[in-house]
Amino acid sequence: MITFDKVSKRYASGQDALAELSFEVGAGEMVFVTGHSGAGKSTLLKLIGLVERATRGQIVVNHTALSGVRRRGVPQLRRSIGMVFQDHRLLTDRTVFDNVALPLIIAGATREEIGKRVRASLDKVGLLAKEKASPLALSAGEQQRVGIARAIVGKPPVIIADEPTGNLDPQLSAEIMQLFAEFGAVGTTVLVASHDLHLVKRLGKRVLVLDHGKLLDDFRPPVQ
Repeated sequence: MITFDKVSKRYASGQDALAELSFEVGAGEMVFVTGHSGAGKSTLLKLIGLVERATRGQIVVNHTALSGVRRRGVPQLRRSIGMVFQDHRLLTDRTVFDNVALPLIIAGATREEIGKRVRASLDKVGLLAKEKASPLALSAGEQQRVGIARAIVGKPPVIIADEPTGNLDPQLSAEIMQLFAEFGAVGTTVLVASHDLHLVKRLGKRVLVLDHGKLLDDFRPPVQ
């Protein structure tokens, strides 16, 4: 589902964020990306979502070679990728429902389909009762759940999340990570960048460890 083949990324400043990075993530697999601050975790996710472009190497996501995706094709690619950010990026002048509906509106879905999908997504993250609320009236954990609902509303085959629990307490962090694990259990490919090693260890998933842009370790837990 996701393949990196000798991928490198050098920013205009001359900084080498990733160097000769190679790995594969299968369909329905949940994988964590860890490493020190500046190890390249965020850059890796940005390359998958075409927020940034690789300098060298080949990336394939959902059978699409990203090097062949031109600017006008980026929105279509992103419809197949649910993206979750640490800062939520919610529109505070719109309701929870409208925030989650935004990807479907952009995709041209019907009003009936939007209603069904948005409410199903909010129900999945436990926020169906808050659909008419303003994001400003929600707690940090609830806001992050809205961000997740927005990411999954289009039923993407791939979800990427950049430090999704960075601002949450341990209990909320565990609940959010469990949501991602549930998506993986139903066939969605999930890639999560996180520095919370204790939480990552508890979930017992595969872990890619980055060190200064290089793949230091690809830890696979023993099969139960």
